[in-house]
Amino acid sequence: MAKATGFMDYKRIENGNIAPLERIKNFREFHPKLDEKTRREQAARCMNCGVPMCQSALKLKGMVTGCPLHNYIPEWNDALFNGQFDMAAWRLLKTSSFPEFTGRVCPALCEKACNCGNPVVEAGQEGGGPVTVHDNELFIIEKAFETGYMKPQPPAKRSGKKIAVIGAGPAGLAAADSLNRRGHSVTVFEREDKAGGLLMYGIPNMKLDKKIVDRRIALMKAEGVEFVFNADVGRSTSADHILNQYDAVALCCGAKKARALNVKGEDSLGVFFAVDFLKSVTKCVIATQEALSTIDMEPANEQIGQMLLDRWGIAVKGKHVVIVGGGDTGNDCTGSAIRLGAESVTQIEIMPCPPEKRASNNPWPEWPKVLKVDYGAEESIAKFGHDPRIYETTVKEIISEDGKITAVRTVQVEFQMIDGKRQLVERSDTEETLPCDLLLIAAGFTGCEEYTAQAFNVELGPRGTVASKDGYVTRLEKVFTAGDMHRGQSLVVWAISEGRECARQIDDFLMKG
Repeated sequence: MAKATGFMDYKRIENGNIAPLERIKNFREFHPKLDEKTRREQAARCMNCGVPMCQSALKLKGMVTGCPLHNYIPEWNDALFNGQFDMAAWRLLKTSSFPEFTGRVCPALCEKACNCGNPVVEAGQEGGGPVTVHDNELFIIEKAFETGYMKPQPPAKRSGKKIAVIGAGPAGLAAADSLNRRGHSVTVFEREDKAGGLLMYGIPNMKLDKKIVDRRIALMKAEGVEFVFNADVGRSTSADHILNQYDAVALCCGAKKARALNVKGEDSLGVFFAVDFLKSVTKCVIATQEALSTIDMEPANEQIGQMLLDRWGIAVKGKHVVIVGGGDTGNDCTGSAIRLGAESVTQIEIMPCPPEKRASNNPWPEWPKVLKVDYGAEESIAKFGHDPRIYETTVKEIISEDGKITAVRTVQVEFQMIDGKRQLVERSDTEETLPCDLLLIAAGFTGCEEYTAQAFNVELGPRGTVASKDGYVTRLEKVFTAGDMHRGQSLVVWAISEGRECARQIDDFLMKG
């Protein structure tokens, strides 16, 4: 245990936030880190519980609580408190492939299950709450890079086995990293020009600076992982060739088939899927950064917005932006649109507004289904004076002039049980017309894009994901699958967990063969 009375001696202190009206001036990360002394005190709050719910990933009522990676959280909190930074990094990296990613973008399932967050324990602490596991993790891994602990460690011996990983998202990267460490020769095929998947082109720069992704890819390359970019397997790159050249294949292409609204006018100019919008914005951020790198200048939001208009025809400045979807992706669209100068931002959510406190049927340590004000909503409140989210509402029609969107017609909805089935019903006399120059659809995904799965002749299940048996193996003995392509749209931490587990199964298959 770090310190027996730590959770009583020290209040919970999170990494800071740059004020909303200041941080929207650029696309930089906006969470200043605590100093080393304060961070070590935060680690002291970990009690090394007899049953550490934070790392257990228990399944309760069909829901998983705690860390899917089973991170040794009490161990590395103890090492952090004692200033044993290399030891902390060693224990963290034992179970976590990319703490620098999860330390930035994970919603911290571990913290929601922390015993210090138990309402009974929390009530007895002034300034209490769960241990800052998320921020502690980020400090440990960044300290490891800073001190040189993170250096290339290629395997001492190669197995002679070759594996192709299709997709360089978090699942594919985790699988490739694990298999490479086992001594196999791994090649990652990625259809984009950079690795990372949604880490690179889905999560905005202010949440995850792309230099962090590039840093990890450089390390993996130095350890022997090969990357082939602009390789769209199933189209520009032959699946049959890969099957003939490699001893095993891991399909980790994600679940990027976006859910359409299926309403009149959806083909109007100015209507985009959120994933395409965020990808275009990030490409512009990267391009402007590279153009100004020689003079060490940060690109202005106006430059990024102009490039977005010139290259992809997406105009944001001075426009009324409507976002369909109230989740993380919708929130990222809100934050991006505000930075690019939107005149107004409205986020439409089909579900009811969550309660401010846990409901009786949502007890600790389950994930709390409560209202949260994420960074995008916080920035909207600061800039426009109100929360951008409208609940129990959906778009009924897209109104356009000369083929270009001008407004959306919305209607309030609710779920009702009809003939034993839960159905969405419109509320009468609730239609409203909102001005809209740019509509971003962040309504989730319906599975993987089928063409790569079809190229490998693997089956898809009812959710549009690749079907598997006995874990991660598909109908073809040497073809495996992991991540969102396997489990459906999920969190980065789950993708990493799937990639690691899939790699373990591939390793068993190759070594027994």
